[in-house]
Amino acid sequence: MNGRLIAIGDIHGFNKPLQTLLGAIKPAPEDLIVTLGDYVDRGPDSKGVIDTLIELGQKTQLVALQGNHEEMMLNVVRGDEPHHAWLRYGGVETLESYNFDGEMNFLPPEHEAFYNSLGDYFIHDQFFFTHAAYDPNLEMDQQPTELLRWHSLRAGIPDPHFSGRTAVVGHTANHEAEILDVGHLICLDTNCYGGGLLTAMELPSKRVWQSNPEGVLIR
Repeated sequence: MNGRLIAIGDIHGFNKPLQTLLGAIKPAPEDLIVTLGDYVDRGPDSKGVIDTLIELGQKTQLVALQGNHEEMMLNVVRGDEPHHAWLRYGGVETLESYNFDGEMNFLPPEHEAFYNSLGDYFIHDQFFFTHAAYDPNLEMDQQPTELLRWHSLRAGIPDPHFSGRTAVVGHTANHEAEILDVGHLICLDTNCYGGGLLTAMELPSKRVWQSNPEGVLIR
């Protein structure tokens, strides 16, 4: 691959900082951007985030992973789960961004296609990407969904993966808005929805771009 490999942490409905980062990164067609999930909930413009990502995928190579918040939302939209938990964890803000009128078919067709395209993991060169975590002893296609989407690093950072690849994850928000880098694992959730920062990192150089929730570029 001649282009850059760039990962973006949990966005959570904050479209302004996402657009700020993309304006600074200036993605080219040959670049590969991996978004780590949790595009929706909590922030003010989940619909706008998805619009931005769909547009991004028309300009560059985009690999979008599914987070636990997309899982919660889709389970409700598809009628598989009651709405209570999702609404408690940010679903209200997502519904408002879609101008929800009580009908569960509120997702535009292009958004449904985007959500249906989300993957559980991605492997590229010496890196692999998941939303939350992994089992260090299992092949990626054997990983439990619970670990990939829900495991908090506060409950334990997994050992290095047997493949030797470096894990790049999100999900566990660092309340000090700092990147967690323990060598074999990098976590890019820098707590944008909690007043921290939205983070993008180029790999393997580890060049970083960050924006605050108001869309001001910090670095």
